[in-house]
Amino acid sequence: FDLSDLPVAGGTAYGATEGSCMSFTVVGASGDLAKKKIFPSLFALYYEGMLPENFNIVGYARSKMTQDEFHDLIASTLTCRVENSEGCGEKMEYFLSRCLYVSGQYNEAADFAQLDSALSQAEGNREANRIFYLSIPPSIFIDVAKNAADNASSKTGWTRVIVEKPFGRDSQSSKALSEALALSLTEEQTYRIDHYLGKELIDNLAVLRFSNLVFEPLWNRQYIRNVQIIFSEPFGTEGRGGYFDHYNIIRDIMQNHLLQMLALFAMEPPVSLDAEDIRNEKVKVLRSMRPLDMENLVIGQYKGRKSTNGQDYPAYLDDPTVPEGSLCPTFASLAMYIDNPRWDGVPFLMKAGKALNKRCAEIRVQFRHVPGNLYKNATGLDENLLTNELVIRIQPDEGIYLKINNKVPGLGLRLDNSRLDLSYKSRYNKELPDAYERLILDVVNGDKRLFIRNDELEAAWALFTPLLHKLEDDKIAPELYPYGSRGPIGAHYLASRHGVRWGGTA
Repeated sequence: FDLSDLPVAGGTAYGATEGSCMSFTVVGASGDLAKKKIFPSLFALYYEGMLPENFNIVGYARSKMTQDEFHDLIASTLTCRVENSEGCGEKMEYFLSRCLYVSGQYNEAADFAQLDSALSQAEGNREANRIFYLSIPPSIFIDVAKNAADNASSKTGWTRVIVEKPFGRDSQSSKALSEALALSLTEEQTYRIDHYLGKELIDNLAVLRFSNLVFEPLWNRQYIRNVQIIFSEPFGTEGRGGYFDHYNIIRDIMQNHLLQMLALFAMEPPVSLDAEDIRNEKVKVLRSMRPLDMENLVIGQYKGRKSTNGQDYPAYLDDPTVPEGSLCPTFASLAMYIDNPRWDGVPFLMKAGKALNKRCAEIRVQFRHVPGNLYKNATGLDENLLTNELVIRIQPDEGIYLKINNKVPGLGLRLDNSRLDLSYKSRYNKELPDAYERLILDVVNGDKRLFIRNDELEAAWALFTPLLHKLEDDKIAPELYPYGSRGPIGAHYLASRHGVRWGGTA
């Protein structure tokens, strides 16, 4: 395969100096994440004219593959936007013509030198900017980062490296990983990706709060009674049990996705929208959090059940990749507090679980009761059900709605609870970009607002590590809950102890 046969790109220049070239290398190109998310996101960005005019997409993995086989691998996952599908076939063909494959080992410097040679040939004499996406297990991050930095960095432009979670298992392993990466990469070059931060509603969180006068004055302990951050999936580990058992639901979801959502929600107004100003405020939130207590934690593990139609739903322990007798939590509910003037005394409740009754990710903000409620005799409902509630629904059916009280039409006086509802699907007739599209574009443009800084990572692990070690050292058994249920009953008792009722039907 002669790289000089690659055609000259013709997209819209974006995020690059005139005449420069961007090479995006996916390390671990034959893996599921690359096939299902990274390559489709790169194509979507090209399709929307968001990639630099001159770009190359390079796959690097140990698998032996011809260029045609690599193109077939990518093409099987590419789709065009439904509302803008003109010229889809031609654009797909052109995108594939910019893709090339290099096979090599992850720990061999000579193989990365060969990758560097292939990149240089594809880039020609242009100023070359390079991005490496490490879509590989954490155990080989350090070898790849070192080899990429030493043997395949750009000599004429910038080099950036995207690192996928998990970033360690606790403070000690995370620190060791960070220190090892720092020997090869500067903090400025390192992009720790958490795909949840790329979701549309998370990106909209600061806009909702800081650009609407109606919300910011209420965003404090005086008006907010509690905040709930909820994540649920209607399926189990489905063959990923071996990986999941090593991390559990707290490491897999809470310590990163949900904690990042909490920090963005609770932070003070930043000085500007600059990445460092936003991340400074997030770190302050994490450092202000009260140490986590086992008394404020409920863990669960799903058990099998037979449905009314005779279908069997397996238990977590039925997964052949799960160690026998594992105590790994597949569900966790946690009450947390931020000890600062804005949030003193306000419970933040997190809940995350697998094999629950629905797919859902949302932030629910429950406001306090109206003082001296004039209408308490006209509600006809539990007063708690008639408090205002703001719901930010991250998935599915992205939207924002506010529960308000209103009079039921007709004679007499009866109150009802209604929604002011912004459904993205009905308001905006367009397909929302995937989280990976947004985050990859931010890396191309050097925007680090939605990426995790090293001190953020340290603060997050400092918060969760003592709890995780206590859980594992004491071999605390999880409460069992049926596959497809709302989770263990203990989560409701935990909420009740903090004066909280889970919102919706959670």
